[in-house]
Amino acid sequence: MKQGTLVFDERRDRYDVRFDLAAYYGGVEEGEPLQVYIGGRWRQTRMEYGDNWYLKGIRTKELNGLRVRL
Repeated sequence: MKQGTLVFDERRDRYDVRFDLAAYYGGVEEGEPLQVYIGGRWRQTRMEYGDNWYLKGIRTKELNGLRVRL
């Protein structure tokens, strides 16, 4: 698994994962599984879109900057 940071790509209107300064995942698709580090542990979830982008089963107001693994 690769670890990175969740960032919003305004050009594509979707989230992406930044692995370092110049390396990106290429865009996280709706329904795509990933793990997020929240509450001091890794939790399995998936990216979903309703009125806005969210992580299934994860309550957070801000997705930008979350540590994720794919």
